[in-house]
Amino acid sequence: MTRDTRIRELFTQDEFADHLGMRLIGTDPVVVEMPLTTRHHNFHQGTHGGAAFSVADCAFSLASNAAGRAAVAIDTHLVFTARTEAGDVLTATAEEMTRGRTLATYRVVVQRGDGRTCGLFTGTVSISPDGTD
Repeated sequence: MTRDTRIRELFTQDEFADHLGMRLIGTDPVVVEMPLTTRHHNFHQGTHGGAAFSVADCAFSLASNAAGRAAVAIDTHLVFTARTEAGDVLTATAEEMTRGRTLATYRVVVQRGDGRTCGLFTGTVSISPDGTD
């Protein structure tokens, strides 16, 4: 199975991403989009941090599992750098920074539709040696 095919297959199996309205835009690098509505708002009428984290995490999980061996997150971190709101489309672009036998680290840049970076995500995964969870 090609990397592209695997990423597309994994994305179609992600019911949470579907529930949030995410779309897979690209596979090299992995790019995921999520349009924001008022249902993504928090009590400040801005985007709930969980929504921004979710789109970054989706791109991260697809990128880290693209090679075919099961990878599970062991550490993640998101820095919010700009406000987002209903009407914005968040785009998360994931890139592998390092990969060893058992660990890999990724950077995900989250941008608004106007191109401004609104989140910087880093995540590390543990890679299964035999392809199982």
